Amino acid sequence: MSDEKVYDASQIQARIAADLPHWYYEDGKLGRKYRTGGWKSTLMVVNTVGHLAEAAWHHPELAVAYDSVLVKLSTHSANGLTDKDFELAQRIEETLTWRPGAGSALAGTPDDPRFTYIKYD
Repeated sequence: MSDEKVYDASQIQARIAADLPHWYYEDGKLGRKYRTGGWKSTLMVVNTVGHLAEAAWHHPELAVAYDSVLVKLSTHSANGLTDKDFELAQRIEETLTWRPGAGSALAGTPDDPRFTYIKYD
């Protein structure tokens, strides 16, 4: 068993509301479903999450479908949600939903549905 701080349900809901509004808490896990534009986009999401998780040495559960990826996080060694889960969720969210800002030299993905990568909320 880990000595990491494990958050209770009310603390988890408060952190989700404050920092991760598209995420949810269910069955002891922090989760988020990312809808994609199709299989190629789904694979890019899986690889991105995989890279971030490996770099963090904290590995999520993934459920992969043609046009979506479900990410679930928990700290198994602590038997609950810890700062590791919230920090990795935040990094995943920032990376997958990042888009160039106004005035950026980067154009960003065209609005044409043929080029949809992530279906942004």
